[in-house]
Amino acid sequence: MIINSYQFLAFFIVVFCLYYFILKEKTKAQNWLLLLTSYVFYGFANWKMIPLLLLSTVAFYGLGMAISKASSIKKSSWLTTFGVLLGIGILLYFKYLNFFIESFSALFNAMGLQTNWSTFNIIMPIGVSFFTFKLISYVIEVSRRKMEPCTDFVAFATFVAFFPTIMAGPIDRPNKFIPQLRQKRSFNYDQTVDGCRQIMWGMFKKMVIADNLALIINNVWSDIHSQTGSNLLLVAIFLSIQFYTDFSGYSDMAIGVGKILGFRVTRNFHYPFFTRNMAEFWRNWHMSLTSWVTDYVFMPLNVKFRNIGNAGIILAIIINMVVIGLWHGANWTYGLFGLYNGLLFIPLILSGSFNKKSKLKANKFGLPFFSDFLKMIGVFFLFAFGTVIFRANSLGQAFDYFVGLFSPSIFSSLSILNRSLAYVLFFTIMMFIVEWFQREKEHGMDLTGIKNGVLRWCIYITIIFVTCRFMQTNPSPFIYFQF
Repeated sequence: MIINSYQFLAFFIVVFCLYYFILKEKTKAQNWLLLLTSYVFYGFANWKMIPLLLLSTVAFYGLGMAISKASSIKKSSWLTTFGVLLGIGILLYFKYLNFFIESFSALFNAMGLQTNWSTFNIIMPIGVSFFTFKLISYVIEVSRRKMEPCTDFVAFATFVAFFPTIMAGPIDRPNKFIPQLRQKRSFNYDQTVDGCRQIMWGMFKKMVIADNLALIINNVWSDIHSQTGSNLLLVAIFLSIQFYTDFSGYSDMAIGVGKILGFRVTRNFHYPFFTRNMAEFWRNWHMSLTSWVTDYVFMPLNVKFRNIGNAGIILAIIINMVVIGLWHGANWTYGLFGLYNGLLFIPLILSGSFNKKSKLKANKFGLPFFSDFLKMIGVFFLFAFGTVIFRANSLGQAFDYFVGLFSPSIFSSLSILNRSLAYVLFFTIMMFIVEWFQREKEHGMDLTGIKNGVLRWCIYITIIFVTCRFMQTNPSPFIYFQF
């Protein structure tokens, strides 16, 4: 059951009716309902992994209580360290154990040392990277005294398993989300309408743009050696757009569902393609992950390396970005993706513009200034080349892709243009235009500034019609479900 399916619609209607009409303002009962439905939702993905989710929740709930009651700072520190290592251990086992076995086996075989190591039949739980980071941040925040431990197990378990976000985020912080579970929640018409608008915009991005681009990308990627450089360049561009529309589309849907239920879920994207350098880009891309890693990895490292000046900042940034890359999975391509993006920060650090922030302004025609536009294009292509590394199954495949891309055939005519692609390109351009003029808003369909109700409804109906007309019969799974 995925969030943009008829199954989910039926599921959510039942939850909505029980939540607001039967359990109205009964906070504890609403939390119980959210917890049960979250486990049902997660069970649809893989019911065998429910015990892992439950046991992890119980363990970290107990750790939070123990840390707050620790008799000394040293004991509290040890318990926190244990909690962090436990969370990392869960990730290492389910996501990286087979990778380590295969890598060491290949290394020893290359050295002429034969090994009999074999990988295990480990099934990676969907969303393990997301709920594990929630758990780790909880024990750290309790240890830092940024929040009191949650004594209500149902509320804590609901925070961990909240069904709109458990599969693919955003990664909510405990000190922001758990307090919302203690508040009374009654039906709010304006918030519900805004949630529906955001869901609609997310579906448009995912089902009209991302899924249709996936057909073209997968077809070319299945045989990159026979493609011209021009085709590979166009697909690299499409790949970055697919990643954005797929993941931000899911985030919009998850945030929208959260709004309907009375929650403010962490924002995950802030129009990243309208940024002018890579530091800006990563502050606006997968924000819940990048801010998490920045707070718990970069900041401590930056303090540790502060005595070595810019070299320390560069080292901390590179480690930070490699962690972000490897968070996605057990493949050297993810590590290289992180390293590549980390290296792109070096010119910013050396020039002193790393921490500088300036508001993006429009000219008298409402468009970006030409200098800003050129910077946006530069950032877009830098990220697009990074997505090739990210998408590749191996370092060898990424190398082959770039060899083909930068071959003389890059100047040849495109062979993948067709009518369907023309439609997708048109809707992609429309999306960017809408988001440019909505860049001060939370999402593209926040049309509260349009006072004419007829015009607003014409836009809504058009978006719904286009989504229904151009959606795929067999939509591609959300990219971030695999992480």
